[in-house]
Amino acid sequence: MIRLATALLALGLTTSTSAWAGNDDLDIDKVNGSIHVPDNATVGKLSTVNGSIRIGANAHAKSAETVNGGIDLDSGAVVESLETVNGGIRVGDKSRITQTIEAVNGSITLREGVDVAGKASNVNGSIKLDQAHVGGGIETSSGDITIGANSRVEGGVVVNEDHSWFHVSTHKPHIVIGPHATVQGTLLFKREVELYVSDSATVGKIEGATPHKFSGAQPSD
Repeated sequence: MIRLATALLALGLTTSTSAWAGNDDLDIDKVNGSIHVPDNATVGKLSTVNGSIRIGANAHAKSAETVNGGIDLDSGAVVESLETVNGGIRVGDKSRITQTIEAVNGSITLREGVDVAGKASNVNGSIKLDQAHVGGGIETSSGDITIGANSRVEGGVVVNEDHSWFHVSTHKPHIVIGPHATVQGTLLFKREVELYVSDSATVGKIEGATPHKFSGAQPSD
């Protein structure tokens, strides 16, 4: 059964849910090509070099890692960790990441009800939370950060200096803490940013930036 499932994955095909049940030792390792895990499936480690990874609704995986490609999770998926170098990461409603999310050149989007136990970090690309939770802090260098309404972050926020040797960016990252959002821990800014904090948000100590308070759903600037 495992050999059959592996062959189907290699061809980009899916099979019945029963063929995937309990296969938490089914590791998929590819060089060229995408990986698609069906809804409600259980697999092990997912890895590709040139290709995207999609994990279906309510599926379980140990990890998902790609170099050139994005990672998409449908609603209710559970994965230990997500990592990509060149590509965005999108996590569907009520999915759970039990460790960390990491991108280098790519955005990170966490939909409603997403729970990330560890850190969510990238270098270049936006990070957006929509009523989501991140337990290990948020870190970026050049990306905008939106901690949307009713989202919660523990471990603070860090925006590092941009040391990219291949370009010089004049963009000031926009950091928005939305209505009724909570950020526990220090908000540390090692470069110039535009920081907007809702008058109903709760945040920790701010270092390196002066917050602009706003009312309503989002800043008017």
